[in-house]
Amino acid sequence: MLQRLFRFSSIFKVASLISFGAMILCYLAPFIHPKTLSILPFFGLLYPVLLGINLGWLLLWGLARSKWAIYTLIVLGLGGKMHFRSLAFSSNSPADPTGIKVLTYNVRLFDLFNPSFSKSIENRNKIFAYIRRTDPDVLCLQEYYRQDKPTDFEVVDSLFSIMGNRNYHERSAHRRSTHQNYGIAMFSKYPIISKGDVMFESQGSKDFNYCIYADIIKNQDTFRVYNVHLQSIRLHTEPNIEAATDEEGMASERALRSVFSKLRLAYLKRAEQARRVVEHIKTSPYPVIVCGDFNDTPMSYTYNQFNRFLKDAFRQTSNGIGSTYIGRLPAGRIDYLFYDPKLLTSGFRIQEEELSDHRALVCTFSRQK
Repeated sequence: MLQRLFRFSSIFKVASLISFGAMILCYLAPFIHPKTLSILPFFGLLYPVLLGINLGWLLLWGLARSKWAIYTLIVLGLGGKMHFRSLAFSSNSPADPTGIKVLTYNVRLFDLFNPSFSKSIENRNKIFAYIRRTDPDVLCLQEYYRQDKPTDFEVVDSLFSIMGNRNYHERSAHRRSTHQNYGIAMFSKYPIISKGDVMFESQGSKDFNYCIYADIIKNQDTFRVYNVHLQSIRLHTEPNIEAATDEEGMASERALRSVFSKLRLAYLKRAEQARRVVEHIKTSPYPVIVCGDFNDTPMSYTYNQFNRFLKDAFRQTSNGIGSTYIGRLPAGRIDYLFYDPKLLTSGFRIQEEELSDHRALVCTFSRQK
C-alpha cells in the first residue's frame, strides 16, 4: 500500500519542499519586522499547522525509509528552542507568601453586552468571585469597563471592596453620551508610589489599546508593573470570513482581503506599540513585571521583543500548551506574564473557568534572596 502511494513521490517531494519553505519562513517571523516583509507574520500565526504538516511528512518519509525523512528532521531541527515557545515542561512551586501576586485578565467588559442583562450580571459576579478567590496583590484588567454615573452594572466599587483599598490606575476612552469608559485598569493592595502611561500613536476616543504602569511597594521591595493591551485585530467590526461565505461555505475574495488587511495592519501596529513599551521598560529603576493581552502568539515579532530580555512566566514555571484565548478563532497563547530575570516566580496558574474569551493568568514574583 505504502509503496503504491510513493509512486507519486515526485509530487510528495514538491509538497515537502513547499512545507519546508513555509516552516523556515515561520522561524524567521519573530526576528523580522512586519514592515520589512508583511507576509511573515502569517507564517508565524500558522506555526501549529505547519509543524503538524512537517511532522506528518516525517512519519510518511520515515515509513518509506527515504532520505527525505532526514531532510525533514533537519528542517524541524532548524527551529531549535523555538519549538518550546508554545510548550512548557517546568515544575511549579507553591506561591511564595513574601512575593507579590499578580493577576492579569482580559474580562471582555465583564460581559456587558450579553443579550441577556441578567446573564451579564451573573457573569460579572462570577468574575468578581474568581478574583476574590485568587486574592491577588495586584490586579491588571484589559477590556475594562466603568460607568461614571450610578448604574445597575456597577464595577469599580466592587473591585475596591475586593482589593481592600482604592489604590488604582486606569486609562480609558470615555463616551460622553453614555458616561461609559472602556480601557485598562490596575488595582493594588499595596501603595502605588508612582504611575503613568506609555502612549501609543493615534490614540483617540475609539482606541481601546493602552499600556499603563505603576511602581508598587511590598515589604520594602519596589516593583514596576506594566499592564498591556496591544492592538486588537477587530475582525468583528467588518465582514469576516464566517459572515461572508456563500451557500457552499466558500469565503468571498472580498472577505478574505478584508481579513488579511486587518491582520496586516494589526501586526504593524503591535510591532510599533511593542517598541514603545520596550523602550519605556528599559528606563525602569525597579525590577519589572509586564503582563496583559498582547494579541500575538509566541512565534511573533511582538512576543520576541519582550522575550529577548525578559522571562516568560509560563515557560519558566508551568507545563503544557498554556492556551489563553478561547474565542471563536482560537489563537492559543496570546496573554503573557513577562518578568525581570532578577526576580523569581512561583505559583503560576491559568484559569480553568471560561468567564470571558480569555483565561486569566496568575503568578507570584519575589526578589532573589
